[in-house]
Amino acid sequence: MIYVFLANGFEEIEALATVDVLRRGEFEVRTVGVGGKQVTGAHGITVEADILEKDVTTDPLEAVVLPGGMPGTLNLERSPIVQAAVRYAAENRLLVAAICAAPSILGHMGLLQGKQAICFPGFEDQLTGAVLSSQPVCVDGNIVTARGPGVSIEFGLTLVAQLKGQKAAESIRMSMQCM
Repeated sequence: MIYVFLANGFEEIEALATVDVLRRGEFEVRTVGVGGKQVTGAHGITVEADILEKDVTTDPLEAVVLPGGMPGTLNLERSPIVQAAVRYAAENRLLVAAICAAPSILGHMGLLQGKQAICFPGFEDQLTGAVLSSQPVCVDGNIVTARGPGVSIEFGLTLVAQLKGQKAAESIRMSMQCM
């Protein structure tokens, strides 16, 4: 199971493009509504999450994905359930992925110490302990971070590659005409 957490103010492209790419990879993905099942993004697009945060379980968990956006990132960080899911994934060497402003959550949790990471410009000081990368999508062990909305598809493809291999990611890339 891959959980993509959505809180009011989330960045729509980052969340929905990532979910789309992961589902093309035939992963079981659940969007998780933080604070309610109807969640409105930073640009006024309302989506209905698959489940509520109270329904999150760690069995079987493959990955946790945190889209950015404001105030979505702040709303995600305030959720004890999001914090617990991220902590569980990190402690069990499962994939933890964050894009845009959301890597700041990982920095505040101490999960980026000595790891390469990237974020939306201006949030670098929130990546506590990280070695800043210049790559648009950065992988360091089980942590994947990305710069922002413009690299959302690449972020999703990177998650597929980490979970299912590069061949699977390239197949999706070709089917989507992302050359």
